[in-house]
Amino acid sequence: MKILIVEDEETLSNLMKGEFKDAGHNIKIAKNGEDALSVARDFNPNVVLLDLVLPKKSGLEVLADLKADPNLKETSVIVLSNLAEDENIKKAISLGAKDYFIKAQYSIYEILEKVEKCIKK
Repeated sequence: MKILIVEDEETLSNLMKGEFKDAGHNIKIAKNGEDALSVARDFNPNVVLLDLVLPKKSGLEVLADLKADPNLKETSVIVLSNLAEDENIKKAISLGAKDYFIKAQYSIYEILEKVEKCIKK
């Protein structure tokens, strides 16, 4: 499975990359919202793990752009953020996110497990 991790915290993105690679997935990382779109277009991932607080372009803007792109609109997007407000969750789901996880509530292993279950739905 090809997974794009859009996360500006390098330690977290590298930790997720290692765990997902160990589980057999092909991983790319984008560190900001602008790069996320260009990497997604080149990589054509099955899943995008998307933080909402990003430099250059917010995660919600990236989500809207992904869903507006004819080649990427069917890509599963899972928001992985520490923004826990209902407003952000509802907005992300309304824009087409498949699921929304609060990073602080899960370990990397739990996130991997949840993402794999979400992908299989």
